[in-house]
Amino acid sequence: RLLGSRKERLVCEVAYTSYGARHPNTYKLHLEDSKGRVHNMAAISTGGGIIELEEVDGLPVHSFGDFHETLFFLTGMSRVSEALSLAQADPCVLHAAVVQQQSDALHEPLTPRGALAALQIKSRAALPEGLIQALKTDLSAESVRCFEPVLPILSSPTFHLPFSNASEIKQQMNACPDRPLWSWALDYETARGGISEREALDRMAHLVHVFRGAVDSGRRGTSYDDRILPTQAPSLATAMSQGRVLGGDLLNSVILYVTSIMEVKSSMGLIVAAPTAGSCGACPGAVLAVADSLGSTERQVCEAFLVAGLIGVFIQRDATFAAEVGGCMAECGAGSSMAAAAIVSLAGGSNEQALAAASLALQNAFGMTCDPIGNRVEAPCLGKNVLAASNALSCANMALSDFTAVVPLDEVILAMDSVGKQMPRELRCTGLGGLATTPTGLRILEELEPDSAVNPPTHEEEEQEDTMQRGKTLATATQRRPRGVGGHKTPC
Repeated sequence: RLLGSRKERLVCEVAYTSYGARHPNTYKLHLEDSKGRVHNMAAISTGGGIIELEEVDGLPVHSFGDFHETLFFLTGMSRVSEALSLAQADPCVLHAAVVQQQSDALHEPLTPRGALAALQIKSRAALPEGLIQALKTDLSAESVRCFEPVLPILSSPTFHLPFSNASEIKQQMNACPDRPLWSWALDYETARGGISEREALDRMAHLVHVFRGAVDSGRRGTSYDDRILPTQAPSLATAMSQGRVLGGDLLNSVILYVTSIMEVKSSMGLIVAAPTAGSCGACPGAVLAVADSLGSTERQVCEAFLVAGLIGVFIQRDATFAAEVGGCMAECGAGSSMAAAAIVSLAGGSNEQALAAASLALQNAFGMTCDPIGNRVEAPCLGKNVLAASNALSCANMALSDFTAVVPLDEVILAMDSVGKQMPRELRCTGLGGLATTPTGLRILEELEPDSAVNPPTHEEEEQEDTMQRGKTLATATQRRPRGVGGHKTPC
């Protein structure tokens, strides 16, 4: 319950329950203040920090946080056509439509004073106050709510993407075989974000700065009370300097960089979800370690991470980054694939070799379970990030030696998505299987969260989940197309 004054305390209650969600990563937010006002929201976490808003007070309001969103809540439909014309005539407005209550909403209708519809307006800037007041008056709207964007790059309904998957980019490469993959990635970023090449490179340079900051902080050691693993990166660095580890300097550096980043994450430090927080160490740790070994310039490092991001775009388009949907292969597997392509780019490999490395790395990750101990993204997550980074390095070397990937990257991504939907939910970040339910795992959970209990799913819940996943597999296998307004998302 949210109380009115800032001086009053905020009471939060978290409940895990079944409520007919259509996606395993669905969250419901119920807000109530001291005046009795109640509001509900429903959203999906799709991985990599991306949240897809689905409902506001029972209305199907879809948003990725990549626009300014303005909602005018309606109790009647009179003058809606006139209001739509007024809204669409304003240069700030990119999209305007009426949304209405649906019978399958996750929440009971709780719109202001029984409003059963809303005018939803998307814009790249906040609507002028004069336009808001004019529309509110024309519509006799009960209330207006404004949502600010949360993504750093806003969408546009008019952008034209140069390509959307690996097959399309390979067709274009045939006409420009000597053009490096990072430059194609830069084309995508400028088209997707409506920004200049300079701004795209500057943004990537900032991310590289954050990557390096996490490596440096982790190597010095981190501390945080609510965690399972102690700080271990400093001890690895010491063992390396004293010659107490087996040979393979590059691989050991990869392990050190990955561990450093993961430990900064576990201490609530600053990291980049590349592609997710749970897999934040694999891709940047592997790429930076290789870059430092090769003596790469910062510009070359930025170019390599553009390649990594491009592979992430392909994965997100036709699969997922969410472990709740695809297990750890959706996180560490994706990060490994991204890193493999980036490492080939750093090493001066061809575009074909980079795409082959991405395919090989993702193939090797099929079936990776997500079973974090104690509901903390530490164990076995650290080891899986190290595994993913090592896999990336191996697959990069294989591709640089002209090993064949056999299956093209696009097909591997589609197969990965299908495999994820066939995995039992106990192995998809639910804490209901794998290492999470070993005697040691349960003991650690009890120590960290004394009130927690792991309850196995009922037979009915298992059947419902299997039916839902089979339906998703059929739907996604028969229809693949880019999302509509605001639907394209770029990781990193």
